[in-house]
Amino acid sequence: MKYLCLVYFEPKALEGMSASERTALTRESLDYDAELRRSGHYIVSNALQPVSTATTVRVRHGGTVATDGPFAETKEHLGGFILIKAKALDEAVRVAARIPLARLGSIEVRPVMALE
Repeated sequence: MKYLCLVYFEPKALEGMSASERTALTRESLDYDAELRRSGHYIVSNALQPVSTATTVRVRHGGTVATDGPFAETKEHLGGFILIKAKALDEAVRVAARIPLARLGSIEVRPVMALE
């Protein structure tokens, strides 16, 4: 089964880190991706640009409106994702708990729905 691990964190947490701490966190994250590849859990992952670069699209009454920024004001922002393979939710949760950014924010684990 596939699970999407949505990585949320407060941007201020990263801003408060030194350059060397951010570099170490990035290295640790890339190392964990490599570990997931070796274990067979890894499908794909990416970090996202800051929420300030987001555009929200809404279609209402036949019209499209695009606005700058996220659709909601929250402290934690979606910073990236990792799509994994796991036998069951408990295994996916164990994998998500080891994502380095889990120490700064939260990881939402959600099963992928197969539309076939």
